[in-house]
Amino acid sequence: MKNIQRITRVQLKINQKDDFKFLGIVSAEPDYKLSLSLNKKFRISLKNIIPVKITNDNGSELAFSRFSDSSKSPDVVFNLFSNRSGKSFLLNKLKNIDYIFQIQDAENEYNTEQIIASLREIESINAVFNIDINTFKDKNIQYLTQ
Repeated sequence: MKNIQRITRVQLKINQKDDFKFLGIVSAEPDYKLSLSLNKKFRISLKNIIPVKITNDNGSELAFSRFSDSSKSPDVVFNLFSNRSGKSFLLNKLKNIDYIFQIQDAENEYNTEQIIASLREIESINAVFNIDINTFKDKNIQYLTQ
């Protein structure tokens, strides 16, 4: 008799868009100063990492600064992206936004409204906006969710 092996398939349902919170920040501060302010406010450790590089329609390469921290817990990652590179924008539809603060929170430990209130307390931040990624269409959004 042949020994028949059975294959069991398990499908994991992962909805990555629900894991991310995106906040638009308007601030005249340079990216490194804003990251220091965020580090103090949230007791995190944002560090400058490899920038997001994209090629625009003209064929020139644009670099958008990125600061990241994943030291609090493995389920929570903080990222700060610059939305500007010279006169170009990472997210063209959000030209009034200077920075994008992304929180990848798989366990939903952080309340978006509390984060927005805390960000508004920082003196160098002029405005904070909640960005609903599900209704937002931009070809460069893929660089923020990788």
